[in-house]
Amino acid sequence: MQLYLPIADIPVNVFLILAMGAAVGFVSGMFGIGGGFLMTPLLIFVGIAPAVAVASVASHIAASSFSGAISYWRRRAIDPVLAVVLLSGGSLGTALGVWTFTLLRSLGQLDLMIATSYVILLTTVGGLMFWEGLRALLRARHGGPVTTRRPGSHVWIHGLPLKMRFKRSKIYLSVIPVVAIGLIIGFIGAVMGIGGGFILVPLLIYVLRVPTSTVIGTSMVLTLVTMVFATMLHAVTNHLVDAVLALILMVGGVTGAQFGARAGQKIRGEHLRLLLGLLVLAVGIRFAVELVIRPEDLFTVRETGVTG
Repeated sequence: MQLYLPIADIPVNVFLILAMGAAVGFVSGMFGIGGGFLMTPLLIFVGIAPAVAVASVASHIAASSFSGAISYWRRRAIDPVLAVVLLSGGSLGTALGVWTFTLLRSLGQLDLMIATSYVILLTTVGGLMFWEGLRALLRARHGGPVTTRRPGSHVWIHGLPLKMRFKRSKIYLSVIPVVAIGLIIGFIGAVMGIGGGFILVPLLIYVLRVPTSTVIGTSMVLTLVTMVFATMLHAVTNHLVDAVLALILMVGGVTGAQFGARAGQKIRGEHLRLLLGLLVLAVGIRFAVELVIRPEDLFTVRETGVTG
């Protein structure tokens, strides 16, 4: 069943887009990530312009995160104070990201920037997460400890001022790195059309020492609010949000996220990190291939002068 997308200006198969939304929603719910790192490249691969894909996917990420966040809220697996502090930086980062997006689009460099950023970000983060997950899995098989949070361990970040206590996560640290992380995630999400959960979750676990019991749910709250904000800004400033595409993605995403959240509770932490790292790395490699491969059909568009 073909449906015409008014903003993307191409016809698409409704069932294909719906299935993509459900699959990415499942991944979002399982790993506590927005899923945009997967959805945006998939839309680009099926022929949707990168700018439209980035702007439209933000609403899909918000819908998937909302569905998943409800599940984690019911389990009391969200730190509300930590989420609010993260959002103070995330909102500013989102606004800066949309401004950068608009500037690069006006300069004609947006598509190249999106493609290059995906290759660098996904291959780097995916490789690191896969390696860490593999190490944790090997430690578990040899009877070693697999905990990611070492009680009493501190780094220079824990010596920063303006500290406050996050009771649900049972940590006491400065709000400066929390706000900075939120700002970075908001900026990346607005520019690249990703929720940033696959970056946020490792940062919270390994840098801030937030326990894994509250990381995923808190990550979804940040993703939800920043992506709603990004969608509104993209719609008002760039007029690139395809409402038809976004609606189809949201229907599939909300459904898939509920099943993903349930599945994520049944899988061990080291297995989740290994699978997520492998998935992120695979998408990065696929994007790199698309960026450098020579197309089968070559076209040249050039302006021709009128001869007298």
